[in-house]
Amino acid sequence: MKKTGLAFLLLALVSTQSFGQAKRSEQNHAERFEQLGTMLRTPNVYRTASGAPGHMYWQQQANYKIEVELNDDNQSIKGKETVTYINNSPDQLTYLWVQLEENQRGAESMSPKVAASSVDSKMSLRSLEGILWENEEFGYKVLNVKDAQGNALAVAVNNTMMRIDLPQPLKAGETFSFSVDWSFNITNRVGYIAGRPGYEFFPEDGNYLYTMAEWFPRMAVYSDFEGWQNKQFLGRGEFALTFGNYEVHITVPADHMVGATGVLQNPEEVLSSTEMDRWNQAKQTYDNPVVIRTQDEAEKLEKGKSKDKKTWVYKAENVRDFAWTSSRKFIWDAMAVKQAGKDVMAMSYYGKEANPLWGQYSTRVVAHTIKSYSGHTFDYPYPTAISVEASNGMEYPMICFNYGRPDKDGTYSEAIKNGMISVIIHEVGHNFFPMIVNSDERQWTWMDEGLNTFMQFMAEQEWDKNYPSRRGPAHKIVPYMKSDISTLEPIMTNSENIIQFGPNAYAKPATALNILRETVMGRELFDFAFKEYARRWMFKHPTPDDLFRTLEDASAVDLDWFWRGWFYGVEPVDIAIQDVKWFKLDNRTPADKKAAAKAEHDLEEDYISRKFNADQVTVLETDPATRDFYTSYNPFTVTPEDEEEYKKYMASLSDKEKSLLNSNMNFYEITFENVGGLVMPLIIEFQYADGTSEIDRIPAEIWRHNETQVTKIFPKKKEVVSFVLDPLRETADIDESSNYWPRQYQPTRFELYKSNMGARGASSGTNPMKKAQNKKK
Repeated sequence: MKKTGLAFLLLALVSTQSFGQAKRSEQNHAERFEQLGTMLRTPNVYRTASGAPGHMYWQQQANYKIEVELNDDNQSIKGKETVTYINNSPDQLTYLWVQLEENQRGAESMSPKVAASSVDSKMSLRSLEGILWENEEFGYKVLNVKDAQGNALAVAVNNTMMRIDLPQPLKAGETFSFSVDWSFNITNRVGYIAGRPGYEFFPEDGNYLYTMAEWFPRMAVYSDFEGWQNKQFLGRGEFALTFGNYEVHITVPADHMVGATGVLQNPEEVLSSTEMDRWNQAKQTYDNPVVIRTQDEAEKLEKGKSKDKKTWVYKAENVRDFAWTSSRKFIWDAMAVKQAGKDVMAMSYYGKEANPLWGQYSTRVVAHTIKSYSGHTFDYPYPTAISVEASNGMEYPMICFNYGRPDKDGTYSEAIKNGMISVIIHEVGHNFFPMIVNSDERQWTWMDEGLNTFMQFMAEQEWDKNYPSRRGPAHKIVPYMKSDISTLEPIMTNSENIIQFGPNAYAKPATALNILRETVMGRELFDFAFKEYARRWMFKHPTPDDLFRTLEDASAVDLDWFWRGWFYGVEPVDIAIQDVKWFKLDNRTPADKKAAAKAEHDLEEDYISRKFNADQVTVLETDPATRDFYTSYNPFTVTPEDEEEYKKYMASLSDKEKSLLNSNMNFYEITFENVGGLVMPLIIEFQYADGTSEIDRIPAEIWRHNETQVTKIFPKKKEVVSFVLDPLRETADIDESSNYWPRQYQPTRFELYKSNMGARGASSGTNPMKKAQNKKK
């Protein structure tokens, strides 16, 4: 860097994004640092200002006894359940709301009615079926509702919600039992209706794989903060559910294997003696999964279709839901995981089509997820955790459905492998959020998906330090943050109203939490506070307010500015280095100062005309009468008066002042501009002339008096040659070109290609594993 006089100024163009300048009020401060105040619910005896459950916190309970039978011939189920509902609220209830999610796939579903659609020049049969949506064969067919004495109860079915009118009010502390009979046809999991539950048909062997979820009438949540959560299920906003105990009898063909939420009560009745021996071995094996039903055994079962039936009995305590899977195709493996003085059984169910990937990875990933998540929250409390290979991912207590199928020759791309590992981590991780920390997914998708995606990111990095995580690192949310503002909504938006659902509900909150952990709060403070939130709200119903308040309460970090910007706003991060000035203390002697002044003068007066006029004879040279005192005066000569004045100045200084004067300290005055609007900490890397560097971190509160521009001086002993803002890409800055001083410009490269390239859309080749195997042949 070059100095001019006492100060040095670098000039460069400052680029701006399409967002333009941050919005300025007349005050130009305080808007982004106002406390959330009335934006949060008023604390009360149920939920405190600290974010913890209050001393009078309550929640309802619903216990289920269910009998269900799977018909493998026509892909349908019929069931009967008895629900015991316990009113722990202080309120008197005159009716109950029950969720009927299967009706979302029926003929009268709201989902296709509220979905925009258009006709393209080319349309698939599946897309046309989705528009026609004449699904009389789907949805609940029989729905008898009776009280404990067998008397019919008055009900009103509104799409995916059923109101049961009670014969008399249910007072606080009272219990009401009722029964429901139902049946429905199971949808094709990969068909035009698709969805989370259903079946997949395998034409090669003529068998079905069933993933049964949202399969029984379930109690809606009645809470202190919302009353009844009876918002209709449209397919995206998932579930708000009540905790309870389950006893479920599942009748299936005798050659099927069943996995489910909870613990199998009758293994001796449904497993072979060989499988029982292997199961007992698995319960004592902690290093590698034990295969309980092998691929050879599963393939033999695929060839037959038993007409006999078996009933599998499962019990689960303190869960908010129940799901199960059934197929004769299943390979089954399991291993034990030590968890807080008890063993958790990590298990996987998968068809031969999933091998070798699933046999090698699935159960190991389940075990890793339990350990990773427990380390960051609370010890996993359930006895099992199951991963089932299916056509897409979805989560339920103790069981989840995950994709990840190799090619038919057993080879696979690294993307397929990593995708499978990620989805297993994600879906198993949902046991923590929202299966245990039981937020309302129907209203706030981000409270489970965002928090879980953040946890998934940490688990992925603990699996492999070079793991290619898609969501979590700050810079990976930049494309979304740069989107056209018309497609953006705040994170605090209802699930059904979001346009870019994945980035908004999964990636942005996960990124925000990672930024809190790594940059704003630091790991020690964040980890303690996040654990506190998880532990406070285990097996309870938290709201966003409870999360926000707890993280502040447990850390002593005021985060209202962060919640306001990241969760309630859509502004991006775009902070630019606008200007840099370099100052040094003037510790020069009179001779040094005069010499510097002469050099500056000579430079100022050195211009083109002087060069051309060098041989020109001037008036002053030819006429003595034009000369005076100043003709021979040299202002750059050091005089005795200059020396005396300097001595007096030095004598007046204290030893501390002299030390500072002679320290040769550099002072860099940097002006930062908040172009995007979202305030964030300033992280500046100083790259020194000697090749070393260091990073200074300035909290976001530096913007509190001026939210669009701030100037700060940085004293440095070493001489700085360049400055980098956000060098580790921690803040999701959408325009990194303005983060350098001097500016650094990188060329955008383009490729020269031959005109005989392959047709558009042609395959780019097989996976590397396939290529390597082909070379060996």
